[in-house]
Amino acid sequence: MICGSKAFDVRFQQNYKVTWGNHHHVFFVDHGREVQLSIDKTSGAGFQSKLDYASGFFQMRIKIPNKDCRGIVTAFYLSSKAYDEHLGRNHDEIDFEFLGNNGEPYTLQTNIFARDEGGREQRIHLWFDPTINFHTYGILWNQHQIVFYVDDTPIRVFKNKSNIGVNYPSQQMHITCSIWNGEPWASNVKRINWRQAPFMAQFQGFNIHGCQYYNKPNKAACYSPHLWWNHNRFWELNLQQQRAYEDVRKKYLFYDYCSDRGMLHKECKIK
Repeated sequence: MICGSKAFDVRFQQNYKVTWGNHHHVFFVDHGREVQLSIDKTSGAGFQSKLDYASGFFQMRIKIPNKDCRGIVTAFYLSSKAYDEHLGRNHDEIDFEFLGNNGEPYTLQTNIFARDEGGREQRIHLWFDPTINFHTYGILWNQHQIVFYVDDTPIRVFKNKSNIGVNYPSQQMHITCSIWNGEPWASNVKRINWRQAPFMAQFQGFNIHGCQYYNKPNKAACYSPHLWWNHNRFWELNLQQQRAYEDVRKKYLFYDYCSDRGMLHKECKIK
């Protein structure tokens, strides 16, 4: 499923641009094949894709800060515009968020917003230390399902149930990575340990497998089965993936919105 080594041959500037943070918070390594985002008391940092996409398989190799980073959030996500004068409030978002901690198993949160409706958080404890080596985090997004991957392992599946009234992300989205101050949202600590600053997150792999969105008629083309991520073998997990997915859910999932606020979401009532 992971899309080969070409991602390492693509430099940041080809597909991405810095959106916030200055030269003290954004650093380019290996001629733009790696980007490091830094946060201190003055600012965090972020970057996003130059183009929007309407389907695809999006990946980023990430190494998160290796200090006491409670309250610091490292994020990789897809996001539509927050507001559009023609579409109104119709924000879509698909999130990976690393919730900083100190000593405990590392928490990875995923979330999905569709037409401004969020509250679909799931949290797992990672089975490795994400501060030591780079790992690949991926989002498959087509008209049938959204799948979150850690390396080659699916950790979450969100099916398109719009036929029964469940909102499903359908707006064109850009890719965003950032490091930001999440206190007290990200943890139960009241203060970040700024004596550990600056906190540094590292990113690699800037190739993009996605259908570029230019205009409204183009969106239908982004659902074409000729795009490999829309092929019917990506409409559901295969047997091996399903077993790996169930194993992760059994061993590492510790919070699921359906067990907490399931009455607010129709998809939680589907067996």
